[in-house]
Amino acid sequence: MNDRIIAACDGAAKGNPGPAAWAYVVADSAGVPQRWQSGALGHSTNNVGELTALERLLADTDPAVPLEVRLDSTYTRDSVTKWLKGWKRNGWKTAAGKPVANQELIQRIDELLDGRDVTFVYVPAHQVDGDPLNAVADKAASDAARTQESAGGTAADLPVPDPAPSGTARSGPARSGAARTGAARGGSSGSPAAAKRRSSGSAPTLSARFPGTCPCSRPYAKGDKITKVGGSWGHPECAAAQD
Repeated sequence: MNDRIIAACDGAAKGNPGPAAWAYVVADSAGVPQRWQSGALGHSTNNVGELTALERLLADTDPAVPLEVRLDSTYTRDSVTKWLKGWKRNGWKTAAGKPVANQELIQRIDELLDGRDVTFVYVPAHQVDGDPLNAVADKAASDAARTQESAGGTAADLPVPDPAPSGTARSGPARSGAARTGAARGGSSGSPAAAKRRSSGSAPTLSARFPGTCPCSRPYAKGDKITKVGGSWGHPECAAAQD
């Protein structure tokens, strides 16, 4: 009997916003894939795809079994390990007093995490010899976003990931976010070494060389993905919210 489940989840949006989808792949305790699922979301954002992927994964796995979630979205990771407690305390308002984006999805994830032993592991996307589960989830989400058709299956018919760009250095899994057992909701303990690029906007998405504060008043850590937000630098989701 497995002592834990290892899984990866991912979202995609072609154009961000654009045709969007979510996907997850579930493996056994040794990391061997067992099943996968993807779903189309119509016209939406990458963040909605990422959050939906986590929500569906949590809903479709046994809450009694410890779960390791591998994901390449710092927004999703930080939403549940850094910002959620403050959002709830502030009546689902940001530090700037604005309504929390994607509130219903995040509230649903919060409900599904309650009482569960869940550990979040950040894995950089699109790396040569990178995390194989993340690569499968990324491919499944991308295919579903492109075709707007939901899919799923077993290890026998896993989506085949596209080759990572040549010259991309391998970056192994980096644990980020404490295990959430019962009502204990830990904070993030690490920062990504590389940023996932999904937005097709004109402003570049970079890895922060130094920690700073977004115009929304929330901080970002060294290594977190940032982009231009007005005349400053901040979270990509904040830039998207201004569009």
